[in-house]
Amino acid sequence: MLDIKFIRENKDLVALAAKKKKIEFDVEKLIAVDEDRRAVLARVEEKRSEQNAASQEIVRADGPEKANILEKMKFLKEELSSEEEKLKGIMQEWQSLMVQVPNIPDISVPDGESDVDNAEIKKWGELPKFDFEPKSHVEIMTTLDMVDFERGTKVSGFRGYFLKNDGALLSFAIWQYALAFFTKKGFTPMIAPSLVRRESLIGTGMIPQSEEDLYKTQDGDYLAGTGEVATMGYYMNEVVSKEDLPKKFLTFSPCFRREAGSHAKDVKGLIRVHEFFKVEQVVLCEASHEESVRLHEELTRNSEEFMESLGIPYHTVVNCGADLGLGQVKKYDIEAWVPLENTYRETHSSSYFHDFQTRRLNIRYKDTDGKLKYAHSLNNTATASPRILVSLVENFQQADGSIKIPDVLVPYMGGRTVISK
Repeated sequence: MLDIKFIRENKDLVALAAKKKKIEFDVEKLIAVDEDRRAVLARVEEKRSEQNAASQEIVRADGPEKANILEKMKFLKEELSSEEEKLKGIMQEWQSLMVQVPNIPDISVPDGESDVDNAEIKKWGELPKFDFEPKSHVEIMTTLDMVDFERGTKVSGFRGYFLKNDGALLSFAIWQYALAFFTKKGFTPMIAPSLVRRESLIGTGMIPQSEEDLYKTQDGDYLAGTGEVATMGYYMNEVVSKEDLPKKFLTFSPCFRREAGSHAKDVKGLIRVHEFFKVEQVVLCEASHEESVRLHEELTRNSEEFMESLGIPYHTVVNCGADLGLGQVKKYDIEAWVPLENTYRETHSSSYFHDFQTRRLNIRYKDTDGKLKYAHSLNNTATASPRILVSLVENFQQADGSIKIPDVLVPYMGGRTVISK
């Protein structure tokens, strides 16, 4: 959420941000509603002041004068009630519009119409050259009894799956390795809830923009699509110590996404599933653009190093305006090479938000001058499974149908170097 004062003073910039992000938002409508809000609020405050003054007068009055004041107070009460009811309606509309205001993208964010226009800024690793006919992760893992899609669909529905045997063990190995890898970089490990209240989703900007992708319970709670949501809610309505910043969390959580509108995209195998697991880097830092940029590059590099340690070829892209979320100032995607598709597929997203999320969630710290400031927030995928298995299995497949286990995962696979029948 942006500050309304900033929006009023920079409405053209907000309009340009919406245009760059391809988000429909009428900033003029918000300004008009805000004018009404300010006018009615002024009248409410005036009536309350008059009511307080009358209350003080009545203490000193008696007889006819007291009766006149009581009549005046009755009239003021009716007027105040009417204005407060108007303010209530206006505030509902104002708040609805405020949560739709897009954050301002960084000047370095390229223009574009879709993710096709994301710009490659780095490429790492040699693409595998097979001297045999390579197979897809679906065929390899099914043959090795690592996954069962048929029973997954029977039990869970469309895009359901069971990871089993070495499929399950390999996932646990990746999680354990990720925990060791990122905690060495100063992150606090956390297992976060997936069941979250609406406030945390509004606070992180997932609602209203991505509500159609969320699963909702009968009680009105939601199943989050990323551990970022619960982790950002951890300090909601709190003041943290500046001396403790930056706060770095490594969050593990089950995640759920409906993948609404993507029935024709990437539906085979483990690429795009409804239920998955993520290890997420989440950071709170002081309100400094320079610090946000520094940490953004640091988090991105963490994930690049993780991929390099696994030996999975990848490239990093800077996302264009149309591929930014409502609150993101800038985002990088790290995409792993998928041999059978002859393309890169996104495995990590790295974003910073300035105070967009923390203003909504009311997360502040006391600066050295004694003033309260909203912290800045960032997040970046550490690893997401089972998607990471797609590139790992396909890149490390062998001619005999086995899978070479990346060296860094061998200790977590009981010393085994190969998955085979």
